[in-house]
Amino acid sequence: MLDVLQFEFMRNAIYAGLLASVVCGVIGTYVVVKRIVFISGGISHASFGGLGLATWLAIPQLYGALAFSLLAAVLIGLVNRYGREREDTLIGALWATGMAMGILFIDMTPGYAVDPTSILFGDILRVSSADVWLVLALNIVVVATVVFFYKEFLAVSLDQEFAQLRGVPVGVIYLLLLCLVALTIVIMLRVVGIVLVVALLTLPAAISRWYTSQLHTMMILSSVLGGVFIMSGLAISYLTDRPAGACIILTAAAVYAVVWALRRVSWAPAA
Repeated sequence: MLDVLQFEFMRNAIYAGLLASVVCGVIGTYVVVKRIVFISGGISHASFGGLGLATWLAIPQLYGALAFSLLAAVLIGLVNRYGREREDTLIGALWATGMAMGILFIDMTPGYAVDPTSILFGDILRVSSADVWLVLALNIVVVATVVFFYKEFLAVSLDQEFAQLRGVPVGVIYLLLLCLVALTIVIMLRVVGIVLVVALLTLPAAISRWYTSQLHTMMILSSVLGGVFIMSGLAISYLTDRPAGACIILTAAAVYAVVWALRRVSWAPAA
């Protein structure tokens, strides 16, 4: 199997996958601890509108996804802080609007040469060298921001009211966290696609949370697990000739189910 490393597309897939696993582990930890999985889903599906617009304008899809994801994150953050509208209502609206816009723009694209399936479910094997460099740049931005604001993110994630009493600008930090979630989703789009991105963002962190209560340890373990899932999924995809994104997520889901079952058995009272 190592002979596939001679191909540039496979090397790019591995580079992108490993980079994605790092940022997935870091931000996924906040997503699980803060319980904002639904918000992550809304941002990811809103990005489909940006992907469709970028396709129609014949510009790199990641740029469109980045713009729409950040816009969705800012809107959700502002509504959470200042708006009177229910946050879940806005998320549902952004979710549906983004998907509808994406479908419309792709349909308007001359020649209709784009396969929506590859956008929805990702195709890590089509990652280019330029994509890898962009993912690396976004990775650096996200990880550096988390390191710099680690204490503030920790305070907001664990007890938002107490953090506000201690003088932490809760609204700004929460908005910044959502923007980091948006950047992470953009990084993950080419790896597993819009539909599956939330699963890979949450499953490694959910498993890690069962074994540690320390946030930084959870981030490290989540990143390692994400890398294992992505590399295992790529290997399974290559050996079975099946879609890589689906193989990655099913690998993560299978491990999650096994770990959950083992924990249930270990907690079962003795007869």
